[in-house]
Amino acid sequence: MTPHENCSPRLSLSVLVLWLLLPLLLSSRPPPHQHHVHLPSLVPHAPMPLTRSRFSAHTQLDFTTHCNASCFHKGEQDSDREHLTEKLAFETLYADGSRTLTAVDVEEEEESEGPVSPVQPPPRRGRRILVKHTRQRRQIYGADGRFNIRGDHFLLDYPFSTAVRISTGCTGVLVSQRHVLTAAHCVHDGMDYVKGARKLRVGFLTPPSINGTKPGGQTPIKKPLVRWVHVKRTRVPKGWIQGPQEVSMDFDYALLELRWPHRRPFMRLSVAPSLEDLAGKRIHFSGFDSDRPGELVYRFCPVEDESNDLIYQHCDARPGASGSGVYGRVWDNALERWERKVIGIFSGHQWLEIDGENRDYNVAVRFTPLKFAQICYWVHGNRMNCSQN
Repeated sequence: MTPHENCSPRLSLSVLVLWLLLPLLLSSRPPPHQHHVHLPSLVPHAPMPLTRSRFSAHTQLDFTTHCNASCFHKGEQDSDREHLTEKLAFETLYADGSRTLTAVDVEEEEESEGPVSPVQPPPRRGRRILVKHTRQRRQIYGADGRFNIRGDHFLLDYPFSTAVRISTGCTGVLVSQRHVLTAAHCVHDGMDYVKGARKLRVGFLTPPSINGTKPGGQTPIKKPLVRWVHVKRTRVPKGWIQGPQEVSMDFDYALLELRWPHRRPFMRLSVAPSLEDLAGKRIHFSGFDSDRPGELVYRFCPVEDESNDLIYQHCDARPGASGSGVYGRVWDNALERWERKVIGIFSGHQWLEIDGENRDYNVAVRFTPLKFAQICYWVHGNRMNCSQN
C-alpha cells in the first residue's frame, strides 16, 4: 500500500489498518431505530426490439450537473406511478449491437411481519448549513485523502478485490459472479451508446508481484496487469436515456453481464439506509482515478447530505472513479451483524443551488427500493429472488 503524497507512510498505514480493524470495534447490536422497508416488485413486459445503436457518443468521464431546491427535494413519492414505471423501463444492449426495450409494472409487496431491513428513504427535513468549499470540479477537498492500494495482501483481498476497470475509462464493482455495476454515463450519454460500448470489456487487476520477472534476474516487474473479460449484455434504465441531466443523474447506473463468470468475491447490494442507520455515517469506494494511472485508489468520508436519489459527500475523486461501488456498513438482520454492502454508484459532481447559495459536492446515486428492485431483477432474471436484500 502506498499512501498519497501529502501524508507520511506511517500515518497512512495506521489509518488504513485502523479502518480494516473497524469491524472488530463495532458493536454487534443493531441500530437503535429499526425501520421497515417494503420492497416493490418489478413485473417485466415482453422485450420490444429496437434499431441497432450507432455508437456515436463520446465517453464523458468528468460528469457534472446542476440542481436547485425543487430537484433536490423531489422524490419517488412526488412522482405519479405511470411516470415512475416509465423511468424504470430499461434498454438491453447485446454484444452484436442489437437492442431491446423492456417496459415494467410495479407491484407493491404485502407488508411483512417483523423487521425486514433497517432502510428507508431519508426523512424530509431542512438542509444543514455546510461549510462552503472552493475548488475545481471533482478535485481534492483540502489534503488528499486517497490511498493507493498495492500488493497481494490488499489487491486480492475483499473489499478491494471487488473493484474492476471498465474499458471506456471508468470503474465498476462486482455484484455477482457475472455482473458488474457501473455508471450509466460510462456507456451511454443519454442519447446514444458511447463508441467504446461496441466492444465493452471489464478488467480485473492482477498484483504486480505475479506478473513475471526481469530477464536474467529475480526482481519482479512492478507493472500492473489487467485481465480483460468481454461483456455479454448491458442494461441501462430508461430514466437515464433522453432525460435532462438534472433528472437523469438520479438514474446514472448500468449493469454489465460478463461473458464468463469470475472467481473473485463480490459485494452484495442493499437499499441505501437513512444516514442515521449507516454505520459511522460514512461511505467508502475504490476506483481507478485518472491522475493515478494503473493504480487502485481507495477513499472514505462522511456523508454530508442526502436526497431521495443522491448521496452528497466530499470524498476526494478524479475522473475515472465514476462507476465505483459506494458502500457502507449496513445492519443485516439475517446475519445479525454489520455488513459491507453496495448502497450506491459514484456518479460525478453536482452544483447545488439552495436559497441563492451555490454549494458543490461529489455525488453518488442512491439505491432506493425501486432501483434496488430493478437491479436485483437484472441480476437474478426473476422477481422471486428480489424480495429482500
